[in-house]
Amino acid sequence: MRLKLFILGAFIMSATAWGGVALAVDSTSIFIDVAPSNPAPYENVTITLGSFLSNLDTVKIDWLVDGKTTLSGIGKKSFSVTAKAANTETKIEARIYLPDGQIEKRVAIRPAIMTLLWQATDSYVPPFYKGKALPMSGSGIKIVAMPEIKAGNAIVNPKNMIYTWKKNYTNQAADSGYGKNSFTYVDDYLEDTSAVSVVASTTDQKYSIEGSVGVSVFTPKILFYKIDSALGVLWDGALPDNYAILEEATILAAPYFISPRDIRRPELTFGWSINNQRAGSADYRKNVIPLKAAENSSGVSRLSLTIDNREQIVRPITKEMLIQF
Repeated sequence: MRLKLFILGAFIMSATAWGGVALAVDSTSIFIDVAPSNPAPYENVTITLGSFLSNLDTVKIDWLVDGKTTLSGIGKKSFSVTAKAANTETKIEARIYLPDGQIEKRVAIRPAIMTLLWQATDSYVPPFYKGKALPMSGSGIKIVAMPEIKAGNAIVNPKNMIYTWKKNYTNQAADSGYGKNSFTYVDDYLEDTSAVSVVASTTDQKYSIEGSVGVSVFTPKILFYKIDSALGVLWDGALPDNYAILEEATILAAPYFISPRDIRRPELTFGWSINNQRAGSADYRKNVIPLKAAENSSGVSRLSLTIDNREQIVRPITKEMLIQF
């Protein structure tokens, strides 16, 4: 399972970038706001005019979309329009008829697409697992930004763009810059979810899009599998919580989503016990335990495993099962 998150952005051209025309008054006395600043394709966009010097409620305002008048009236400070398809530009013009002259303000809306992919870089999953490795508290997480911005007739190479990353709304200056389309961090033990955002811009600053994603941590789990003497580990099905053996069996523990990914690391301890008595064998891997029923005996025993990381501030994970013999 690979999780893809599609985040949509837009290019907003400032009035000064496209050009403001002032007749008898200064165009800078009128400011323009676009919300959302990075609309998705076909999303509703609201453009609002404001001024600290002029009373816009008493003057006539015309709104033009791609050169055609769409709205006109006294005090029409706000205008809404639906954005077009990705990388398709909509030109909005506002004509403000002030007592001292006419001002024209322009803005260009150009939606684009951003794909954000994330992965846990050191989360363990057993062989043949077809899903995605999920992060736990303290895991390393990598996010890759894949912007799709069209300049002219060509798509801008993502490696030739400037990236500004934020984590939990805090600028990540060291991880931002030219060509830095990936961001890697270690999850905070105190945070269940991390909010990561990025703005990708062309080097000339004409085009930019923004994307964000929330990455949640998961609780690791342990599953038990049988090791067959001829076939090896039977990965096709985990053992039930109540398992019967004849005389002997060998059990393997698979800790899903635990960190680090290499479970052979010494900081990971595997504590096996049977009926609260410490168990295990030095002749086997630490995630494997052999079981053998005593002669002429029957009953039920409780097999338990606790995995702890001595170098991380995380809770140990535990798995129990009943063994019938």
